[in-house]
Amino acid sequence: MATTNILLVHLLTLVLLLVFSSLWTPHVADWVYVTSGNLSSIGDTLKPGDTLNSTSYLVSQKGAFALGFFRRIDIISNDSYVGISDMADPKSPFNLYVWFGNRGQPFIKDKTGSLTLDNNGTLKIVRQGESPIILYSSGTNNTVATLYDNGNFVLKEVNFDGSTKRVLWQSFDYLMDTLLPEMKLGINHKTGQTWALTSWLTTDIPDYGAFSLEWDPKGLELVIKQRGVVHWKSGILRNNQFENISPDITSMYDFKVVSNEDEEYFSFSNKNQSVLMSEWIITFLGQFKDLRGPDIGRADNCYSYDTSGGCQGWEQPVCRERGDKFDVAAGYYVTGDSLSGNNYSLGISDCKAICWSNCSCVAFTYQFANETGCRFWTGETAVQSDHASDFVSIYLLSSSPHKGAKKWIWIGTVIVAALLVIFFSILCYIQRRRKVVPRGNNVTKDENDLLDLVSLDQSPIVNQIPNDGKKGHDLSVFNYAYVMTATNNFAPQNKLGEGGFGEVYMGELLTGQKIAIKRLSRNSGQGILEFKNELILISKLQHMNLVKLLGFCLHGEERMLIYEYMPNKSLDSFLFDANKSKLLDWQKRFGIIEGVAQGLLYLHKYSRLRVIHRDLKASNILLDENMNPKISDFGMARIFQQNELEANTKRVVGTYGYMSPEYAMEGVFSIKSDVYSFGVLMLEILSGRKNNSFFKTEHLFNLVGYAWELWNEGTALDLMDPALDDSYMDQMLRCVHVGLLCVEDSAIDRPAMSDVLAMLTNDNLSLPSPKKPAFSLARQAIEAHIYDKESECNSINWASISNMVPR
Repeated sequence: MATTNILLVHLLTLVLLLVFSSLWTPHVADWVYVTSGNLSSIGDTLKPGDTLNSTSYLVSQKGAFALGFFRRIDIISNDSYVGISDMADPKSPFNLYVWFGNRGQPFIKDKTGSLTLDNNGTLKIVRQGESPIILYSSGTNNTVATLYDNGNFVLKEVNFDGSTKRVLWQSFDYLMDTLLPEMKLGINHKTGQTWALTSWLTTDIPDYGAFSLEWDPKGLELVIKQRGVVHWKSGILRNNQFENISPDITSMYDFKVVSNEDEEYFSFSNKNQSVLMSEWIITFLGQFKDLRGPDIGRADNCYSYDTSGGCQGWEQPVCRERGDKFDVAAGYYVTGDSLSGNNYSLGISDCKAICWSNCSCVAFTYQFANETGCRFWTGETAVQSDHASDFVSIYLLSSSPHKGAKKWIWIGTVIVAALLVIFFSILCYIQRRRKVVPRGNNVTKDENDLLDLVSLDQSPIVNQIPNDGKKGHDLSVFNYAYVMTATNNFAPQNKLGEGGFGEVYMGELLTGQKIAIKRLSRNSGQGILEFKNELILISKLQHMNLVKLLGFCLHGEERMLIYEYMPNKSLDSFLFDANKSKLLDWQKRFGIIEGVAQGLLYLHKYSRLRVIHRDLKASNILLDENMNPKISDFGMARIFQQNELEANTKRVVGTYGYMSPEYAMEGVFSIKSDVYSFGVLMLEILSGRKNNSFFKTEHLFNLVGYAWELWNEGTALDLMDPALDDSYMDQMLRCVHVGLLCVEDSAIDRPAMSDVLAMLTNDNLSLPSPKKPAFSLARQAIEAHIYDKESECNSINWASISNMVPR
């Protein structure tokens, strides 16, 4: 009995395979003309005012093609299509349908539709109860629509003698799943029209399916895609031969490739004109065939691991291996979990792709009687074969016979690799400890400090920072001796400047790369925790307008930060120098303004953290070799939660003249504090003068107050640096306007950096009138609350480090 059941299963499977092998000739047997009484031909042409309906059809001059209304035989539906079949016998059930005018929208009720060319030259499909489908509207009445023996239905404008004046529309431009000789695959650059085949959804549903056949003009090859993913390629066309198509097949055809400024396309024709016209088709299963000849390409046999016979392979699911595939079987599944996908727009090929990418899926079939939708099985399955009356096709995953062995080989390889990684990690750790620690007996403190730096994660600020799990947060640890060599033992000629944080030196690595080393002084107030917080903070900020941190070095009580070297130093070295400022023309200055704005916008909105800089000024803007600005000195930066608007501190730190009034007087800071600093900086860039350069002049106010006076007097352009020409007066005046908006007294009134950028770069954006800025605060009251870094030392601030107060 068991043997009998096994034989029965094999027999049913064989029958099913034979059935499916015939599916490469879809939609040729189950469609007929829609008829209403006697069916008659009305010739090959529609003239203005003519109508084609269910009682008539067009037939080409030699009877090769017919155009009429068609519907399925075996479904209880009144929906029909207007289309072209390749055999003009209305009684034949073996017609191939090469074009449908209402593909994807078959709302033509049986015997009610019509194809009309009206007196205004509009070719349209009329549907009862629905809007008409307009194929083309010419606006002229000297048009005719003709069906030709090559299968092309053409709407053309004609002269008075009946000759063709121009082609207005043709069905060859709207391909379905069939390519006939003289049809084109490619693109029309003048109109943007693309020519590509798209398969039917199922063997009987002509809606758009999963597969397309396209011509790649760059690769000179035919390509089959499933839902946009390349599955098969013909290979390059050379001497009428494709790499991945048998010469026995290509010898049957002549190929034509056209490439010019108007269009790029591929077409074919039969070498033997005495045989029936070839019809290339892309089936709903992904098979590329000639209906009157051989198979050409088989994307249905391609799997993601396959790169043979034209198969391209694609992203491979981790659970699938070479040799895994789906085999068709018959019967019902009696065990296993079943899931349904009730999507009528999915065909069997879509179900296959979904099941293949889902590691728990072991079998699938279609869900509905029209072969759409998907049904999937997971877990253990079995096939019951004694219900022949309920014959159904089911695709079952079959695995490679050596899959289990491969699995253990893979597991063994992973284990060995893991052991090797651990072993070499230990060696690297020991080696790194030797390199970091200076020679001598007193190494314990340096080792402990470094281990604390790269492993401590208990800071309240650090815990808010995304960590990829790598110690050191991708920062390089520089050996002290290496830094000494790079700076020539911190030679005075390599000194770039100094500030309250310590000294800055230029160095050069063995690779030739120049670096900037910030050597923190012992009394800088930096502890190991704050130092680490700042390291991690800057390493996580990656933007072209932020200075890049390369690493750090610890040696005894010394702590050093290693940055990329900026050859043009800081903005203040140019801006406030009478000679160098002439090198900053308006385009360079505006580029610096825009770049700083982009950097602040990143800090405030688009970085992993919301960061308030709190010390934005000209000396903290570094310039690379192309004068691109980079914001530096995050020593006073504070991290905000994404939903946090402002914070308060009892310890106000910063630089006088750049601080917003609410921060200076009340310790309240937010992103609008940086906006105020940016406004002051922008006015400095426009004028070439420091904000405090007015204190000992006849003016009562600083630069902000002076700009406000000029604005009220209507002479804002007098603020401009004399080194600038007047070629960009409108843009300069707009920058003064935006700068005054940024320094308004109330933080609420100041624009966000996203608005600032929009106002700077969009000349058509109207700007609000600025309000009186915060320039008249009592200086003594402010100075009593402020620690001014620049009062201690004249700083170049390559990324100066100040205390970072944990919150």
